[in-house]
Amino acid sequence: MNTRSLTLRSLLAAAIASLSFGAAAQSTLLNASYDVSRELYKDVNPAFGAAWKAKTGKDVTVNQSHGGSSKQAMSVAAGLEADVVTMNQSTDIDILVERGGLVAADWRDRYPHQATPYTTTSVFLVRKGNPKNIKDWADLARPGLGVIVPNPKTSGNGRYTWLAAWGSVKAQGGSDADAQAFVSKVFANVPVLDGGGRGATTTFTQRDVGDVLVTFENEAALIARELGADKFEVVYPSISIDASAPVAVVESVAAKRGTAAEARAYLDFLFSEDGQRIIAKHYFRPRSEKVLAEFADRFPPIKTFKVEELLGPWKEVHPKHFADGGLYDKTVVNR
Repeated sequence: MNTRSLTLRSLLAAAIASLSFGAAAQSTLLNASYDVSRELYKDVNPAFGAAWKAKTGKDVTVNQSHGGSSKQAMSVAAGLEADVVTMNQSTDIDILVERGGLVAADWRDRYPHQATPYTTTSVFLVRKGNPKNIKDWADLARPGLGVIVPNPKTSGNGRYTWLAAWGSVKAQGGSDADAQAFVSKVFANVPVLDGGGRGATTTFTQRDVGDVLVTFENEAALIARELGADKFEVVYPSISIDASAPVAVVESVAAKRGTAAEARAYLDFLFSEDGQRIIAKHYFRPRSEKVLAEFADRFPPIKTFKVEELLGPWKEVHPKHFADGGLYDKTVVNR
């Protein structure tokens, strides 16, 4: 073998080694999340990347996929290779436990606060001056009012709205029959059911449909900030629902892609003080008491209830209300 051949082979081997090292040093993650969290994770992802680089010397890029929470869960169940899921309702992660063990059965125990780095609640966004004088849940049942909410069959945001309205009756001592009669009136005022929270926002703010948008606190704050306080204002009802947002590693995907360490670290970052501050900046209520105190002016006090405490275990509430033929179907079909 001549010298030139040896040199070429040496260069080729070095190039292959360099490419292999680059592949090992650079990782990518996919975060499958619900639609009104997209701005949050646009800020979280590079901050985590910088923290991971400082800790390990390696680069990691986090990509995002957003949509209605249940749609996202079903996409992951159908093969979307997300390394982590960051949903707005625990049942959307439980689906991934039940369908092939994509997520560990004890996912709630793997991070603090039952694997929920933040919480939020359902509030009302009304047009400036609140021309329809909307103050509480009871007002949403008034004849002729236009109420904009996403579809509870496809959106965690929509399910929380349904359950918040239902719970507002139960919290005052009402029966399930009373609650069903009330939500029937509320949903009779819904002119269109968008597939997710962001679609409902577009319907209300850009298409000018409806008198009130029921959405998460962070989404209402984002609208007021970006579209102008001269157009909209936020109304806090007397009671609302605790909408804690759960997270989990998709174990089977992370193992297959060799990203388990990065995926776990990504979710750990959400509970760190740096992660909690990013969360608070986006008007989600952080778990850290210290960070919450720093951003106290963003989070007015509001009385909330947890689904499990007022309505029963999620594993019973979800099918009772939202399975095919459940209370939602019966109420909306018969409205």
